[in-house]
Amino acid sequence: MREGWEVKRLGEIATVEYGFTAKSTLTGTLRYVRITDIDNEGNLTLNAKKYIEDNEDTKKFKLLENDILMARTGATFGKVLLYKDYEPSVFASYLIRINFTINMDNKLYWYFSHSEFYWNQATSLSSGSAQPHFNGKALKELVFKYPKSLEEQKQIVKTLDLAFKQIDQAKANLEKNLNNAKELFQSKLNEVFSQRVEGWEEKTLKEVCEITSKLIDPKEEKYQDLVHIGAGNIASEKGTLSNLQTAKEENLISGKFLFDEEMVLYSKIRPYLMKVVKCEFIGLCSADIYPLVPIHNEITQSLLYYLLLSNNFTEYAIEGSQRAGMPKVNRKHLFEYSFYLPNIKEQEEEAKVLDKLFEISLNLQTHYQQKLNNIEELKKSILEKAFKGEL
Repeated sequence: MREGWEVKRLGEIATVEYGFTAKSTLTGTLRYVRITDIDNEGNLTLNAKKYIEDNEDTKKFKLLENDILMARTGATFGKVLLYKDYEPSVFASYLIRINFTINMDNKLYWYFSHSEFYWNQATSLSSGSAQPHFNGKALKELVFKYPKSLEEQKQIVKTLDLAFKQIDQAKANLEKNLNNAKELFQSKLNEVFSQRVEGWEEKTLKEVCEITSKLIDPKEEKYQDLVHIGAGNIASEKGTLSNLQTAKEENLISGKFLFDEEMVLYSKIRPYLMKVVKCEFIGLCSADIYPLVPIHNEITQSLLYYLLLSNNFTEYAIEGSQRAGMPKVNRKHLFEYSFYLPNIKEQEEEAKVLDKLFEISLNLQTHYQQKLNNIEELKKSILEKAFKGEL
């Protein structure tokens, strides 16, 4: 341990207090900060705000600039907020305020809460699996390494501020490039299926494809060795498959659709996920997937696949699911979708162009995603060095 540094359990150097319980509304004199108001970066969200009225009971729960709050339950458990005084606020009961009893730059602890060392402890000390809980008693057992000197604390924060500002800018640029790579392909899809040129006909999906498969019993011996595809096996927007198992390996018992290499599979659940795959083998798919058969001489498998991957179709599917009040696309709405389509020969030529562009787009996405992953690893490395006193 570096000279001048301490290793303490949080309970030795801080007190913890739970937040205020109240019924919030859209208006009021005090913002009511909840666990859902902490974003993935540990910042306060400025949308979907809730409020309560000020009264004598709220006094001790009011927040001050640079207060430290931690979510103690749910999907956001363990996330730490460094509060900025945007408006008069109090914190809700599922949050814990950490009050240091020593000289401490609160932002140093906020940075610590982003480190692997912190999250390994938070996960270990929490209770519950489906709904993790990280209460005040457990929080007090968390080990924190820090320099005793407030001046050194502030210097580390200053160094991290500068490093993370540069990293965040690089990350923003990469995310922009990643989105551009996706839009490159989508703009071509929009161009293809929106054309109204001579020889192209307006069609509905009902006119060019159909569902012929019937539900089968996957427990039957003849289906046991067939691979099963569920929505979770399909990568969003990419049409790739992962973690496939046979019906036997998954011990399937409910009805499934049989598909073959001529079909296109479209997941009807949560259409915004854009889960579509062009089949290359015979197998089984979930009943929540439509196994679509291209009608001969109407549409090719490739054009049907790309149509279902397009933003235009996805927006249509989302709109229909929202009207129905369910996060899925029903058959009637699916088959009513209209678009423009050339003859089969032109479709084959368009498919060749789309195949190449799709490959380029996916390669670019992989490239930029890898760089984003590298940035996340760099952040982890910097934080590890910071809390070893090596910056």
